Amino acid sequence: MADTQSKLSESAPHILVVDDDDRIRNLLKQYLAENGFRTSAAANAGEARSLMGYVDFDLLILDVMMPGESGFDLTQKVRAASNVPILLLTARGLPEDRIEGLERGADDYLSKPFEPRELLLRVSALLRRTQVQSDKGQELVFGACVFSPGRGELRRNGDLVKLTSAELTLLRALARKPGAAISRSVLAEQTGAAMERSVDVQVTRLRKKIEDDPRTPIYLQTMRGVGYALLPD
Repeated sequence: MADTQSKLSESAPHILVVDDDDRIRNLLKQYLAENGFRTSAAANAGEARSLMGYVDFDLLILDVMMPGESGFDLTQKVRAASNVPILLLTARGLPEDRIEGLERGADDYLSKPFEPRELLLRVSALLRRTQVQSDKGQELVFGACVFSPGRGELRRNGDLVKLTSAELTLLRALARKPGAAISRSVLAEQTGAAMERSVDVQVTRLRKKIEDDPRTPIYLQTMRGVGYALLPD
């Protein structure tokens, strides 16, 4: 595995795997390295934070059921300071667990046991979403906010607003057709959301970042019986 890692380009995405199971952690690290990713690993949240203190990772893969600080807790703390994509792994595949993961700031969720190939596809999809599009696109202004789809940059009163990759993908999808109602099913398909409920969660989180009063939104409107619409000035 060391030889595989040493042959990878410095430009290859760097992934951090956090899992208290030594076997799973090492297998994931090796599999990702064999498929072109630089990988580091940590056995718990403390080790993960230590590594993140001096390495800028491109994506985090976190196990939910870790002793002490769980993957949910770590996700919430990371998301408060970073937009790095987060993929959660867990044996708990209940819908409410998926929703909790998304509400804590995760971008995707994969239940154990899983096919390694599916993990690889999900990792690749998350990394694609974070890449800045070559087309700069037209800036949209709504209230105190200015959104540049191409740069993936949202500013409010001139200050940069931190967005998760899922929030950014959704905002871009809405910004492609400003003022138009887009169905939840279409938004789920365009953003790669696991289910329409995931779109609702991301909309709620976006409203907290762009609306003066998220409970009575002006710019990110619910179009009853249809879906959602972004209404710029």
